[in-house]
Amino acid sequence: MGKVSIGLRGWRFDEEDVFTDAGGWKPLEQIPKEPRHRLVRLQVVMNKPCDACYLIHGDEEIQRCRVASIVYGEPLDEVLLCDEHEADFLFWFRERGGSTIAGEETFRDAFHEWFDDGGRAPDGYGGMDHVEEAPEDLPDLRDPEELYEDDDLLADERPDFDDDGGDTDGDGAPDEGDDDLDVDDLDLDREYPS
Repeated sequence: MGKVSIGLRGWRFDEEDVFTDAGGWKPLEQIPKEPRHRLVRLQVVMNKPCDACYLIHGDEEIQRCRVASIVYGEPLDEVLLCDEHEADFLFWFRERGGSTIAGEETFRDAFHEWFDDGGRAPDGYGGMDHVEEAPEDLPDLRDPEELYEDDDLLADERPDFDDDGGDTDGDGAPDEGDDDLDVDDLDLDREYPS
């Protein structure tokens, strides 16, 4: 058995740690501590905005943020990224000292500070090649609260997308709702600057 990413790319799990011999998911309590913590954190951070997008747009324009598809770092100090900002993180990690603080509590904050101060990867900086197979297929695990009562792993200060206007499909644009627009009040004769 090899290694596999689950839910978000980046964190890699040994297949024998999370799967039974028959190919199903092991019960959560049978998964070793570190991969179990990562699986629980994945349940918390899935469908959250990309950290870099959020630093650019903030709460006011959260609908412009892309949904994170990649996770780096350690649980509780992880960095969530969309495909567009992965190269920025990798540049910071490889070329701007991020690797020297890997595993430290300041890891996420240090990347956020660098990015917020205008740090970006140069044009054409290469990302990582990922092989994807069923990226949305998270295990149907027991409720983590049953194992982790009052645990930090279950909390996250990151904002959620609104029910109306969030980018839940990850394309960077607000999702279309089923709301019908009232076109009766539109002024179709108005001239707009070009």
